[in-house]
Amino acid sequence: MLRKPIGRFFSASSSSSPLIPRILGILSLPNWASNPELLCLAPSLPPHHLPLLLRSPSLPSPLALRFFQWFSQRHSVKHPLDTFFILSNRLLSDRMFSAADRLRVLAIKSCETREDMSRAIAFFNPISVNEFRFGLYSYNAMLIQFGRLNMLGDAVNLYHQMLNSDVQPSLLTFNTVINILCKNGKVRAAASVLNRLVQCGLKPDTFTHTSFILGHCRNLDLDSAFEVFDRMSEERCEPNSVTYSSLINGLCNDGRVDEALDLMSEMVEKGVEPTVYSYTVPIAALGSCGRLTEAFGLVSDMRMRGCRLNVQSYTALISGSCSSDVLRLAIGLFQRMALDVLVPNAVTYNALINGLCEKRMVDTAVKVFDLMERRGCLPDSQTYNELIRGFCFIGMTEKAMVLFERMIKRGPLPNQVTYNTIVNGYCKVGNLSNAVRMVDLMKENGCKPDEWTYTELICGFCKGGKLEIADKVFEEMVESGLKPNEVTYTALIDGICKDGKLDLAFSLLERMKKNGCEPTIQTYNALINGFSKEGRLSEAESLCADMQEKGLLPNIVTYTTLMDGLCRNGSTSLAIKIMDEIVKRNCKPTIQTYSVLVYGLCQEGKVEEAEKMISQMKEKQLVPDEVTYTSLIDGYVMLGRTDLAFSLLKVMFDSGCQPNYRTYTVLLKGLRKEHQMTEQKLAAFSNAVSSFTLEEKAVDLDIISTLLARLSRFKHNILTDVYRTLVSGLCREGRWYEADQLVRNMIDQGLSPDEEIYSNLLLVTCQQLQVDLALEIFNKMTVKGFEPRLAGYKELVCTLCKVGRVEEAQTFFEGMLLHHWNPDEIVWTIIIDGLLKEGGSDLGMKFLHIMEARDCIPTFQTYVILAREVSRKG
Repeated sequence: MLRKPIGRFFSASSSSSPLIPRILGILSLPNWASNPELLCLAPSLPPHHLPLLLRSPSLPSPLALRFFQWFSQRHSVKHPLDTFFILSNRLLSDRMFSAADRLRVLAIKSCETREDMSRAIAFFNPISVNEFRFGLYSYNAMLIQFGRLNMLGDAVNLYHQMLNSDVQPSLLTFNTVINILCKNGKVRAAASVLNRLVQCGLKPDTFTHTSFILGHCRNLDLDSAFEVFDRMSEERCEPNSVTYSSLINGLCNDGRVDEALDLMSEMVEKGVEPTVYSYTVPIAALGSCGRLTEAFGLVSDMRMRGCRLNVQSYTALISGSCSSDVLRLAIGLFQRMALDVLVPNAVTYNALINGLCEKRMVDTAVKVFDLMERRGCLPDSQTYNELIRGFCFIGMTEKAMVLFERMIKRGPLPNQVTYNTIVNGYCKVGNLSNAVRMVDLMKENGCKPDEWTYTELICGFCKGGKLEIADKVFEEMVESGLKPNEVTYTALIDGICKDGKLDLAFSLLERMKKNGCEPTIQTYNALINGFSKEGRLSEAESLCADMQEKGLLPNIVTYTTLMDGLCRNGSTSLAIKIMDEIVKRNCKPTIQTYSVLVYGLCQEGKVEEAEKMISQMKEKQLVPDEVTYTSLIDGYVMLGRTDLAFSLLKVMFDSGCQPNYRTYTVLLKGLRKEHQMTEQKLAAFSNAVSSFTLEEKAVDLDIISTLLARLSRFKHNILTDVYRTLVSGLCREGRWYEADQLVRNMIDQGLSPDEEIYSNLLLVTCQQLQVDLALEIFNKMTVKGFEPRLAGYKELVCTLCKVGRVEEAQTFFEGMLLHHWNPDEIVWTIIIDGLLKEGGSDLGMKFLHIMEARDCIPTFQTYVILAREVSRKG
């Protein structure tokens, strides 16, 4: 029965192209194929207009077919399926079954997506004319296309349809079905197809056996794969490069790289030439485990055999170079691809972006991302997730949120990895409110929080000292049916220990065991650390013994934790005995282990012994870090030897170790002692000097100036780092005046404050209500091209509102909206955590309306959060 599915399977445009009547006129002439006018007009005919022409009643079916063939030979265009459907209907109506069958195969082969294939099958399958039933050629063409598109279910259904027909399957039929099943790991189902193959009197060939090898490798059943390989020799069926490549890839995926390399050698010895597919996975495997030299050895072997690298092998090398911390090489390989006329795919870009983000080179990663889009390669979820992770890694969550908004609007939609990464990013910078809001947004968008979501929140609240909320999140996690893992328990135990609630932490350990979650060495270390710092050393030792009973041997962190507790409680001599025990057990001490001892010895005034400890450390090829140096500097300061403290600071600089704020505060403490001693000496001559005393701020600035004067004798290029560290530390302490004076002094010295210095100064001046100074800093940042962080805008807008300068706040807010920010984050940070917290719900609504007027619209979930917060203020 024939049917006319034109209206159902395609929609024809009501407006006809003006070219169609002219082309139809030419086609009515003899020798139309060589007509010069047609040769000029045909290239201008859009492919989607061809169905309209072929449907014309004035065009006989044989002529329509000939024109379609003529057009297809001369113009390499992808025909829409509607073209095939219209022409098929015409051929079937005129009973041109042989031509219609050939056209059906062409239509099937033209399908590039699953949707196209489903449309084609839906069109051709119901046509039940004896002369037009599927033949062997059509069945095989469809099965092959199902295999290419990995449409397993459709392939199996078609295979069974074929078995129930009067068409006898060929070896190609069976091999195609076996291959589709094996590619998906369905080896048992493939075995039943093999039985049918043998029953039909056919003999399995190399392709058949290779498919089974692939299936077993996909299931990581390498023993079965090699059994099939051995059987091939018994059946005198010669393996080819695909057979070997499947086994080589299987070995690599199972971590047996050396065996894979041996098999490659055997392959060559037996005269089977490796292809690019034989090399690609071993190159990737070698690169991922740091054996980059061997990976490039395989590349040399490839070139020697005249085998050119393809996109996949380049991607493997780029990924390996990134894993081995050779980013310059990865970038060079990426650029080399263009010379080899190879177009990177999404996997290539993702590998490079991931490597750059791992090394905090996020700006360069963004350039690669932009290049990816310019070259027409669509970023996928992994691309966005890598870049979002990179921004969160460097504390730039607001830029991560801009990418998140883009995913929501353009796709691909964020997944669990996206949400968890941003939750982690917010927790990392201490913005726990936004972390919770992101989880709410996650739920609203239909993405269910998992164990890691809750674990990230628990870790964040514990680090922020908000243990009650962390405990509530833990209980919510359990109530939602999720099972806390060892990381979750350890995070909560660590937080409780740091809060000094050791008995509660111990009871949580018992609960952890009771719930079938085995404590790890990290869990015990958290408890041991807590008990050691509180001076409850016997209980810490008892925990250590309990850990060993469970087969967990103490590691260097365990020993260092115990030693730290002893040193903090004045028992450094016992800590040194533990160090001797560590050496006996062949457990290598770390920088932190030595730093703990140096600190303890210095606190007991044993500076010479601390110096010897640092010498031992260097003998063991361990480079002292800022903690070690600062401990010894503190020891010199306590002994009143500020000169030695500065000498050690120079050694610290020369070794490439960057002092932190504590290092400088220790030195300032030493200089302050010197200042006090000078004051005391002057006090002895009270009759000869004025009783005038300087303000505390002036004294502090004078001491800081003395520190900077001493440091100026060192390398000049360190001064910017010194200023940055001092300004950041002073800002954290709320000492805006000294920080501002330091920045002015820095400029007077011809040094340029960077974005970090200005951002810290902007925040502290806003917090201290120094509005005019904050505005001055903001203007300087703008002139220098520094974009304030969202937190900076929040503080500035809120501070202006606090002092009644609302119009200026509005101006700044409107200027901020000109830049690209995530609307949700603006509402969360500036309106909810800023204006509403100050008690101004009307003001908050005013700024929300400004956003809406600028088409900066938050999501529905953010409106819900905002309504809830306004209601609380109600």
